[in-house]
Amino acid sequence: MLDGLLILLIAYKIFTLVRGTQAVRLIKGLVVLAGLTVVAQVLKLPLLSWTLEKIWTMAFVALPVIFWPELRLLLDKLGRGRPFSRLVAGNFPLKALVGEIAAAVETMSRDRVGALIVIERETGLKEYVQTGTPLDALVSRLLLLQLFAKNTPLHDGAVIIKGNRVVAAGCYLPLSLDERLARELGTRHRAGIGLSKLTDALVVIVSEETGTVSLAENGTLTRYLDATTLAELLETRLAVEQRFPWRVWEWEAQKKRKKNEEPTSV
Repeated sequence: MLDGLLILLIAYKIFTLVRGTQAVRLIKGLVVLAGLTVVAQVLKLPLLSWTLEKIWTMAFVALPVIFWPELRLLLDKLGRGRPFSRLVAGNFPLKALVGEIAAAVETMSRDRVGALIVIERETGLKEYVQTGTPLDALVSRLLLLQLFAKNTPLHDGAVIIKGNRVVAAGCYLPLSLDERLARELGTRHRAGIGLSKLTDALVVIVSEETGTVSLAENGTLTRYLDATTLAELLETRLAVEQRFPWRVWEWEAQKKRKKNEEPTSV
């Protein structure tokens, strides 16, 4: 019974990793292949069984190559020891962070200023941070507007945010080579989608041509967002799981504040 539950849990986590990627089609193909194998064994078809056996052998060799982005993300989570949690680096005022990002994006969208803002979650982005200029500055609307201002050195790169700080700007991201993407999507969109396929980062993209705001996550692009919708999405995705000890501490702090706010009798 326990074995079955663990297998189902692992299968579910693997499905959530590959959902929305090209791997889904490959999984469907494997299911069809498994069905044909069962049919060949039940009907005792030796030639078909032998052919399917060879195909399975080739498939097991090819799968690690085909599923490399998904395997990389899964192994990264396992290596961090928290494979079944959704995290964001550090505890910080989430509404304030999201508000600064959304306000900057709203201005850039109105003024047709292209932007690529990466928000790190559980998967580390050190290899991409190293391609840009280190900053380590508090996230603010004015800072983001300055970094993406036209005709500035860091305008065309990506800004990477960790916690509530901009750790680097002008960073290079891997481009998605998915041929199914719409032709009007430029380099920024392909870079955002490419990074979101390899990591669990959230990538906010502002189109320089149209001012359209998009959010890339897990290889999927959500387009035509306004500042309010973007803020709601970011808050939902970045919500930290509150642990029991933290809840006790918060409850005690609230109780103390209420006691201090009570009017004293004369």
